[in-house]
Amino acid sequence: MFFSTDHGSAIDKNKVWSRTISETYFPLSVECRDATRFRGSLKSWGLGVMGLSEMECDGVMYRRNKSHFQEEKDNSLLITIPHVAEVRFHQASRHTRCAPGGFLVEQGDMPYEFSHSQRNKLWVLKVPTASVQSRVGPTERLSALTFDARSGIGSYFVGAVRNTIESIDVINDAAREMAGQHLLDLLCLSMRSDDRILDSSVSTIRAAHLQRAEQFIRDNLSNPNLGPQMVAESCGISLRYLQGLFAENECSVAGYIRDRRLTRCRETLEMVHDTSTMAQIAQKWGFYDQAQFCKHYRAKFGCTPTETRKQRRSAACV
Repeated sequence: MFFSTDHGSAIDKNKVWSRTISETYFPLSVECRDATRFRGSLKSWGLGVMGLSEMECDGVMYRRNKSHFQEEKDNSLLITIPHVAEVRFHQASRHTRCAPGGFLVEQGDMPYEFSHSQRNKLWVLKVPTASVQSRVGPTERLSALTFDARSGIGSYFVGAVRNTIESIDVINDAAREMAGQHLLDLLCLSMRSDDRILDSSVSTIRAAHLQRAEQFIRDNLSNPNLGPQMVAESCGISLRYLQGLFAENECSVAGYIRDRRLTRCRETLEMVHDTSTMAQIAQKWGFYDQAQFCKHYRAKFGCTPTETRKQRRSAACV
């Protein structure tokens, strides 16, 4: 999709830009810094479960209020990569700035303010919160964090975003879905390399043990032998101690494993061009009893795996 505000009155530009941004990401209120002279353009593409866009516009303020997401069922994160000037962001008690050379995480299910005072170019990824949670854990600790993209995996991630945008018009829909999965994995890998996402809600030692156990689980979801005992042994702790760590978060080890596996199954089912059978998807992520898989899937998502695939493919045809 491509959109531009080259023509129209100040009132029209503000309304049209607000509608365009809300349709591309999620409902937001928009206040153009100078609506009379405002110019903006936006290109957006679907990459499977992820959305990617390139935006150029003059100074603007975006506000996300409670009324904007009260009835939303699927939460998302926005990952913003500025190119020309810094952006400012405020969410909960955190105020941050992100300059070119970094990227910013915005949590869609909490109020926030996002702004830049001068003309800017941004790359923005819209990512399902559940997909990030299945790879890095709770996303609350990511809100309003700025990550360095000048070196290491962060630089590699932004480079992959650039390559995707430059190649987007010459790859087919199936390749776009695979590109989306690649970007999602790189994004989460770059965030995981930052010590700030360590959960500090418990003591340092217990937090480190829990973090290590959760990450071992997320990295081994496709291992058919993954279970509480394997997790405990890999982390060098007792099974009882491991179960206590998860109990503090009102979850069992087996339940945590199952929920992350279900989320990964749903990601695959929502890939319109994936040709895997239902059984293949279930087995890839550790479910070998089809009836139990369907039962747990319905309990978590409120529909069957088949319904998810049909709904996604029907929506893609509209």
